[in-house]
Amino acid sequence: MTAFVDHLDALTNAQNVEDLWALHTEKMATYGFDRLIYGFSRYVTSNSLGDPQDWVIMTNHGDDYMNVFIDQGLYWHAPMLRWALENDGACSWRWMATPGNLTADEERVAQFNIKMGVTAGYTMSFRSVSQRAKAAMAITAKEGMTQDAVEQVWVRHGTEIAVICNVFHLKLLTLPHASRKLTSRQREVLQWVGDGKTTQDIAVLLELTPATVEKHLRLAREALDVETTAQAVLKAAFYNQMFIIDID
Repeated sequence: MTAFVDHLDALTNAQNVEDLWALHTEKMATYGFDRLIYGFSRYVTSNSLGDPQDWVIMTNHGDDYMNVFIDQGLYWHAPMLRWALENDGACSWRWMATPGNLTADEERVAQFNIKMGVTAGYTMSFRSVSQRAKAAMAITAKEGMTQDAVEQVWVRHGTEIAVICNVFHLKLLTLPHASRKLTSRQREVLQWVGDGKTTQDIAVLLELTPATVEKHLRLAREALDVETTAQAVLKAAFYNQMFIIDID
């Protein structure tokens, strides 16, 4: 129990995404899960997970797997992705073996996974308060480990694994995590907009010209791929790129 609490303490005190991910993958490997994919989007719709540039994807799978699974779009037909979008909690991959559970497209993804040694594991689907946001994690057992062996691990340690995964996810939400990065000046002007200041106000506060402030706001919109400054403030806030200390 002490080791479990110590690990949760380490997760909650991680200072950046890289350290958090290293702690999590190392711990999951001790249970026999040596390959993970974590995915998070705030822009889920009925037919899309949003712009891939806005996703948070973390994995220790090799490029030979991810280049096909993500870049060639297999993820959209992944059986456990459908389950994760429709459910919360943990699900054994034995679910895929139930006759009638898979579509033809999902069966093709399952065959690709078998070819790549992704054959046994669990999927965690994290609860969200937003209809547009979803995060999930595929926890793959080491090659050669059967689903029966995974179930035995889950009987003994499933509750603590689920808690650790949930703490990882909740901690990640507090850290800067986006592929679209803002400069310190872009972040600064957006922060002032978020505080209700006008362009003229910001120019005075930062000792810049209004045109320079507008330039930084435009560049921030371009960096975040949005049309309006209000959207830029919202997206920057979503990904913890505003009011953050020492994130560069």
